[in-house]
Amino acid sequence: MSGGYDVLVLGEVLVEIHAGAALREAADGTPARISYSGDALNAAAAAAAAGARTALLAVVGDDDLSVPLLRRAAALGVDVSHVRRAPHPNGAYLLSADTEGDREFVYWRTRSAGSTLSPRHVASWRALLTGSAALVTSGITGALSPSSREAVVAAAHLVHGAGGHLSYDPNFRPRLTGRAEARELLAEIAPLTGLLKTSCPADALALVDTDDPPTAAARYRALGARTVAVTAGADRLLLDDGVRAAYRPVPANPAPVDATGAGDCFTGTATARLALGDGLADAVAYGIAAASLSVSGRGGTGRVPAFAETAALAAAHRRATGS
Repeated sequence: MSGGYDVLVLGEVLVEIHAGAALREAADGTPARISYSGDALNAAAAAAAAGARTALLAVVGDDDLSVPLLRRAAALGVDVSHVRRAPHPNGAYLLSADTEGDREFVYWRTRSAGSTLSPRHVASWRALLTGSAALVTSGITGALSPSSREAVVAAAHLVHGAGGHLSYDPNFRPRLTGRAEARELLAEIAPLTGLLKTSCPADALALVDTDDPPTAAARYRALGARTVAVTAGADRLLLDDGVRAAYRPVPANPAPVDATGAGDCFTGTATARLALGDGLADAVAYGIAAASLSVSGRGGTGRVPAFAETAALAAAHRRATGS
């Protein structure tokens, strides 16, 4: 895989509008902050911060926000030279601060540029996908449109067929897709997946009919996923590698601000470290530490920790817990 990227991230980039009040209390004059997020950008930023040569595979729009959007991604260390354009607006979402991860969002995605992602784009990225170490993508990307779903499947098969690693987060969103459709996509992608990161109970109840993390992990593995990481709240992560399933300690963040993108940060960081040659245990420990640090920032890319900070927290937490 020499000459390729360490990590490619396929998916959606969004304009993020962070309200200064709870959404139900937003009134005329409520202040707001513009940033850029989306699960693909969050994961790509984390992978780049973890030391991986990272490229974003996405479609952005033709509105005026595309320039600062791509500028922000590049500033986060992500190669945006392979991003495609479409004559559509960029998707956007509005959110308010929350430290628990249980948030309400307002999205504007209909006919967005990101939803035009298609197998045609994947074909144009074929050499990248077959020549890079790892790919990160998600159920959100697969739910944006029928063509996006086809793109996710095509990219996953290309990477798997070339011997690369695939990280997949089902990220079930009922406003985007139905349970049956999400389960069908999961069943197709899981056997190609080296690391499946999922949430419990949100994803697990919808996709594998359980709110028990060990049972969820076992059911995802039965679908074909090699390794499963299940986040179960802010302080628990279960890792099932096929040999054993065990909870991994999560360092507490003493000053949480916003949990948006923490799961993406975990996936991007862990995938980067796997691509760079770390073992599974270390890669997951780094992912957990980076995700914990990330909740100190506002928005999906508001706090992307440098790897030195991530590694220091992981080492300190390992010493403190004896894990």
